[in-house]
Amino acid sequence: MATAIQRFFKLESASGILLMLATFLALLLANSPWAYVYNALLDTPVAILIGKLSIHKPLLLWINDGLMAVFFFTVGLEIKREVMHGELSSPAKVVLPIVGAVGGMAAPAAIYSYINWGDPEAIRGWAIPSATDIAFALGVLSLLGSRVPTSLKVFLLTLAIADDLGAIVIIALFYTTELSTASLVVASAAIMVLLWMNVRGVQGAAPYILVGLVLWTAVLKSGVHATLAGVILGLIIPATGKDENGRNTLERLEHELHGPVSFVILPLFAFANTGLSLAGLTLDTLLQPVPLGIALGLFLGNQIGVFSFCFIAVKIGLARLPTGVGWKEMYGVSVLCGIGFTMSLFISSLAFTEGQHFAFNDRLGILSGSLLSAVVGYSLLNWMLPKKSPMAGNGQAAGAAV
Repeated sequence: MATAIQRFFKLESASGILLMLATFLALLLANSPWAYVYNALLDTPVAILIGKLSIHKPLLLWINDGLMAVFFFTVGLEIKREVMHGELSSPAKVVLPIVGAVGGMAAPAAIYSYINWGDPEAIRGWAIPSATDIAFALGVLSLLGSRVPTSLKVFLLTLAIADDLGAIVIIALFYTTELSTASLVVASAAIMVLLWMNVRGVQGAAPYILVGLVLWTAVLKSGVHATLAGVILGLIIPATGKDENGRNTLERLEHELHGPVSFVILPLFAFANTGLSLAGLTLDTLLQPVPLGIALGLFLGNQIGVFSFCFIAVKIGLARLPTGVGWKEMYGVSVLCGIGFTMSLFISSLAFTEGQHFAFNDRLGILSGSLLSAVVGYSLLNWMLPKKSPMAGNGQAAGAAV
């Protein structure tokens, strides 16, 4: 189990490094003589025609609506696994990260809303800073090596999963367009078929993926964001039965998709969404309400919300600190929770369209707030953590996380 945890965190840190490289490449291209090539690539029309059914979108939206649905599918798988067998299965273990996640969503949203109150367009971005990027946050944490107690890594991972679940609810409730009744009926029928397959004990990924494609298409056409179809499918995938390797369908899919999602889909999403032209950028640009609200929400809101909510939960006896972790380390990891990036970029793509000037400012706020959180969080933890690795028992105490 300890080896599996080490492999998982190693994979996440590698993905974080790749995300940074993809972001740097996108910024480089967007500010080079080849910027028109970058923009033309993302605007390339891609269509699928099957009889009277047509899906016609630019490449950027295929990435955001299509490939990100696969990412959310793995999030659904991960949430189900954690609820059934992992950190989310034990109330004693899950209380503190969930409380921290609630604080990490509420405080950033409050800061952004306060700064942008009175602007009906800008206020749509209230949820942008209320996100924690698992890959980036764990990637930064991994730079500190074995000095970081495994229990602290598990806390951050569980909080980020709870945060993702909160983001899914927010997207479903607040970022939907006009609904198509016919498409929702088809989506409901597809969900019923998937549930029936699960109850009947249907094993293997192929039948679920086939019906899942119908579900994704129906949700895409319904006005509800298509990535939610991925979450629903992930939650319905069976977690019972074993194949010849001793793994069920959920475990097998999670294992097979983790690499492509971490090393292809998320870096591609970052590359497509962070191409920010810095021409004419001034301090006044960053101090405009939208980027300022996002940056302060990510950097200040997350550390204030996560740390204060966790502090209160422990002091009133609702939860306890992770094994081998003190309040200094908790504060350092609370700062790291301000690395929003992937999920923040995704929510911003729903809140603001490309035609709005906010579509530039939001990415500026996300990049600056996330970078500040990463640098300050790393510096604090590097100063606070012992120079030698913690006792092995600290890692063993949290060995059942993944």
